[in-house]
Amino acid sequence: MMRVLVFAAAALVLSAPAAASEQHPTQHELESELICPTCHTTLDQSNAPVALQMKALIAQRIAAGDTKAEIERRLVADYGRGVLAKPDTKGFDLLAWVLPIVGLVAGAVVVGIAAWRWSGRRGGGLDGDPAPEPLEPELEQLVDEELRRLEA
Repeated sequence: MMRVLVFAAAALVLSAPAAASEQHPTQHELESELICPTCHTTLDQSNAPVALQMKALIAQRIAAGDTKAEIERRLVADYGRGVLAKPDTKGFDLLAWVLPIVGLVAGAVVVGIAAWRWSGRRGGGLDGDPAPEPLEPELEQLVDEELRRLEA
């Protein structure tokens, strides 16, 4: 129960700036999220005549007290959906949100499997080499004698 309350409180704290941005958008915020239909760059980077018209309309609508969604709807009605810099979250445009996440997850899985397979091939030696085969008994005895002689 406590976790739910903490989660709800965190959600409220984090959603407050987003709600404030929706109710009182800034000129720069909207210009960075909208695209000039002529040069296909964001409005904050464009000085095309249509971009200047859009910037003036944004300033007027902010002064009139319109919300971010209202201003975006007006611009989409006047210039088309191409003015929105972010893709829609439904239909075919949803792929633009989903595919990067799927790609990252698939890449992580491939790297994980490769690392697991690579680590499974390692042998019993200290440096990752396979364990050496045992020596013949005569050679083993000769090595033991030499080691005893060196220790003395």
